[in-house]
Amino acid sequence: MTTHRELVEWSAAYCGRAAEAFGFDVDLSRVEWEVSTRAKRRAAAVKRPSVDGAVVGEPKSWDGAVPDCTVSLTWAAFESFSRTEWTATLRHELVHVEQFQRFGTTDHGDRFERRAAAVDAPVRVRRFADPAYVLSCTECGEAVARRYRDCKLVRRCEEYVSSCCSAPLVLDERT
Repeated sequence: MTTHRELVEWSAAYCGRAAEAFGFDVDLSRVEWEVSTRAKRRAAAVKRPSVDGAVVGEPKSWDGAVPDCTVSLTWAAFESFSRTEWTATLRHELVHVEQFQRFGTTDHGDRFERRAAAVDAPVRVRRFADPAYVLSCTECGEAVARRYRDCKLVRRCEEYVSSCCSAPLVLDERT
């Protein structure tokens, strides 16, 4: 695939096949598709309206049609993932769509984990871009934070402590 349109068409078609093969309870006619060239941390995302009082696990009774949601695909992730990894990412997003359409919200909790396992999808999708900044624990050297943009944590890292050793953080020399 060489264009955004081709990526959207192929991914939407795959999701239709996956919905049938894995028994997803989704209405794909209520899903819009887009491609992001800016995202650096997420391979894809389901953008959805906020629904007051929605809780995963409590089915939502929709007055009328289920609201539309948008699956946003990240071009750089698609380029760096194998076909197998990309299709697993799409199934991950289908779990979000399924949860949203059923409950009015979605998360990565226990229900998500069980459903992702049932459809052979990761709960967390791997990073596809290197962070601009890595912060490490001064005690054990463990990388404890990754940031893609300059922020207060990066600029003032010595004011923070690690969760592993409660030691000060240092900006890793690799960055």
